[in-house]
Amino acid sequence: MNLTNVIVAINRMEADGVIVRYAIGGAVGATFYVEPISTFDLDVFVDFPIQPDSAIITLKPIFDYLKARGGVVEGEHIVVAGWPVQFLPPSGPLIEEAITEAIEADIGGVSARVFKVEHLAAIALQTGRAKDKARLLQFVEAGTLDVHGFHAILGRHGLTGTWQRFEGQYLGDKT
Repeated sequence: MNLTNVIVAINRMEADGVIVRYAIGGAVGATFYVEPISTFDLDVFVDFPIQPDSAIITLKPIFDYLKARGGVVEGEHIVVAGWPVQFLPPSGPLIEEAITEAIEADIGGVSARVFKVEHLAAIALQTGRAKDKARLLQFVEAGTLDVHGFHAILGRHGLTGTWQRFEGQYLGDKT
């Protein structure tokens, strides 16, 4: 499995106009800030070109583009260079902001966009699954968060109360 080749394919897809903009999130995105986590796939959040007269987002252009270049569809994933990749549209304003404010990262000499750690943490808090809470604790314990920026994101997206509950339950007086 070669992540660099996956990023090359995604960058080419963006250059060819199949997607407008992308950013890597999920467990792979988190590995830019904390210890690697076991993961099954690569989560790529994408802005799609606006389709005239349609409010429906379809992954068909992405899958068709990548299948024509050797990608293999497996359920909700398309396997590119050995990596199962899941393309996800933004599910709300927090993800939209995370895509817009993504940072440039180097993956094997290739430029890729990755969610900022503060957005990854806010998304983990918002999602609230056990694995997301564990990842959020990793970010806190590693000291990777810009606390001011993180709190600003929480405030903009109505997550301050959720954070306060998380702090009380998991961090006590550690923060």
